[in-house]
Amino acid sequence: MFEGKLVRLRALRSEDAEHHFRWRNDPEVVRWAAAGDPGFGPVTAEAIGLGFETMLRLSPRESAVFTVEDLAGGNVIGMADYRDLDAYAGVATLGVTIGEREFWGRGHGSDAVRLLVDHLFGAYSLTRLELDTWSGNERAVRAFARLGFREEGRRRSAVLVGGERYDRVLFGMLRDEWATPRS
Repeated sequence: MFEGKLVRLRALRSEDAEHHFRWRNDPEVVRWAAAGDPGFGPVTAEAIGLGFETMLRLSPRESAVFTVEDLAGGNVIGMADYRDLDAYAGVATLGVTIGEREFWGRGHGSDAVRLLVDHLFGAYSLTRLELDTWSGNERAVRAFARLGFREEGRRRSAVLVGGERYDRVLFGMLRDEWATPRS
């Protein structure tokens, strides 16, 4: 378990499936978290159940999913993950979704990413971390930059949201860039 200023990251539990089911069937969460990707949602309870069986068995040497809890109230508000951890190359990809709308734009997602970056650079001899979002999610773009991630590229017109094309924005952070964490 990792605690920040606003959130706690804890191990995923089977009872967290109900939250994931609700978030992945909320069109606004799907829009902002996954640029409306139908692979993210909507989903059935059975699909969430199968996915949870897999997520609960993940090897932390390769990937993990954490539950994000609000420190003030102890409520489950989102999820954070890392995947494709390659110890040889020294790289991992991470992501965060705050599924409870009342916590959007209040710094909880940034705090979760900060905790995850601290954990990954602290526990593994990684050289870099990567994440991405879509150009229409300006809140995420600003938050990632504030945390010290650098925009490293764009896949132009790679995302379709509501009939409009957006860029996929790619971010990276090197270990030595995290030496002085941002607040």
